[in-house]
Amino acid sequence: MTTKMNGIHGQMVDFNIHHGYTEALVRGMRCSFLSDADYHHLTQCETLDDIKLNLNETDYGASVADTGSMTPSGFQSVAVQKVVTEFKYLQSQAIDPLSTFLDFITYEYMIENIMLLLKGALSGRNINELLSQCHPLGMFKESTMRSIPTFEPNARGFADLYQTVLVDTPVGPYFAMFLQESSKGGGEVRNVIEEVEIEIIKSSLIKFWIEDFYQFVQKLGGDTADIMGELLKVRADTNAINITLNSFGTSLNQPAMRISERKRLYPAVGHLYPVGTSMLADVSNEEELGRVLELFPAYSGIWNIHSTGADKSIDDAFYERDVQMLELAFEGQMHFGVFYAYVKLKEQEIRNLVWITECVLQQQKDEIEKFVPVFSFHAPWRAGSNKKR
Repeated sequence: MTTKMNGIHGQMVDFNIHHGYTEALVRGMRCSFLSDADYHHLTQCETLDDIKLNLNETDYGASVADTGSMTPSGFQSVAVQKVVTEFKYLQSQAIDPLSTFLDFITYEYMIENIMLLLKGALSGRNINELLSQCHPLGMFKESTMRSIPTFEPNARGFADLYQTVLVDTPVGPYFAMFLQESSKGGGEVRNVIEEVEIEIIKSSLIKFWIEDFYQFVQKLGGDTADIMGELLKVRADTNAINITLNSFGTSLNQPAMRISERKRLYPAVGHLYPVGTSMLADVSNEEELGRVLELFPAYSGIWNIHSTGADKSIDDAFYERDVQMLELAFEGQMHFGVFYAYVKLKEQEIRNLVWITECVLQQQKDEIEKFVPVFSFHAPWRAGSNKKR
């Protein structure tokens, strides 16, 4: 048994020696999440100053203590910066392969930032305004960030951007793969930026990232491969469903484009791949999409929430499902998935905080409970919960 596990990261042979301290750190950070009582107090607030006062009693206390009057975006910025500080500390304590795993988490934010800058440049927005909206985990050095929006919005300019700026970034290989894939078929992509929306380019890059990340965790083996692999499979399926849903009413829903372009955006991993994604490539409306998802029990329930017009969006249903899976990642030990889970659960907590502050600001108290708490004792999937799924 020992011989079989030697050299496999994420197993118990040497995990604690190399990664035990860092894993203990992230598990200790679990206590920083807002509690059910914290959410109750926040939802009773009448003003943003009340919210700030209540946050002083939480793990965000030190972050908001020295700030003046805050807006929802201000609360979001403070919360994001706190998570970034914690994540970078984890990075400083990590060694390979955990350090590479943590780098993979940041690649998604790098892609998001690059596409934000490109999209903003196309619409003529101010570079400083765009930089202020970039996620801190996806930042390059400032000269690189400022260079990204300066290129011409056409195929030649995009290629130049890759060759002179993006090639030296960690996500450069994904852009190379996109350019190579787009160039198949000769000169039909001369005006790639004009003909292919920024969101389509972004979906391609996220696809390559998911596939690359998945292959990496599978090579690690052990519980990391199982737990993180499952999280990435579900992430890939979610992307495929959302790409299909969002393509309706766009050029991507034209019969020829469904096969040549839309299908190309689906990650080559996941529970839907390859049979489900092949079927998704053929659907042309929500009714057909629903019929495909009915064949996959894990997604039929989520689709029913969307299709029946319930007081919950498909995004809300995905968020609830994700929180459940990410919380379960904390139940296992000696695997890297817990680091990914921590970052993504913090993202959900920040969404919750922004939602609550926006509802308070706009005096929409009847909507304020529509969030997905993290590690809640009242979650429908927890034993002893008095809520039904």
